[in-house]
Amino acid sequence: MSPASAREIERRAARAVRGAEARRAGRRAEVVAALWLMLRGYRILAFRLRTPQAEVDLLAWKRGVLAVVEVKRRADLAAALETVSLDQRERLRRAAASLAARRPDLKTATVRLDLLALAPGRLPRHVPDAWKGV
Repeated sequence: MSPASAREIERRAARAVRGAEARRAGRRAEVVAALWLMLRGYRILAFRLRTPQAEVDLLAWKRGVLAVVEVKRRADLAAALETVSLDQRERLRRAAASLAARRPDLKTATVRLDLLALAPGRLPRHVPDAWKGV
């Protein structure tokens, strides 16, 4: 094996390790977010829900509101808000509308796209209707 091939194998292995660590951190963040929302009276209906339109991190319910919650772990709230692209927000909105339409108990719900931002050393920050008008 040439030195260039060995370096490429090492680079790919390191990337795989970083990817696995990022997925684990993301799952931990989603669990923390779900617990935070439950402490605030939300009922978690789904966790990491895959739909044809998008993957929904958390689907939560509280007083007639169906919240599609995007969970982001970033250094600050501004960075978390910026990481969710317009395309992703539109896919999440379509997923929420589709989910609400298929369940009779959710047909009359107000559908909302929320952000729950987690930053090291800080309490979670829940932003209801985070991209309203955007």
